[in-house]
Amino acid sequence: MPTLTFKVTHEEARRIRALARRNKLSVSEFLRRQAAPSRGSGGEVPKVVCAHTAATIFGSADELPPLNTESVRSLLGEFP
Repeated sequence: MPTLTFKVTHEEARRIRALARRNKLSVSEFLRRQAAPSRGSGGEVPKVVCAHTAATIFGSADELPPLNTESVRSLLGEFP
């Protein structure tokens, strides 16, 4: 398998590693997914029943981790 090498700043490296860790992926797998995200079938969005409210809500795509309080906080933590 070919190996790619590229330069990033210390801050960029820290951020890439943190995002990979947050997604429970290796840096290599995280960067592969960022470079070629799945397009999906464009089909129907999965729906699940919320364990707290019993409301029907949108579920996450099969290849993504479930959306929960921790993942939302981490996403919003990066929001300006």
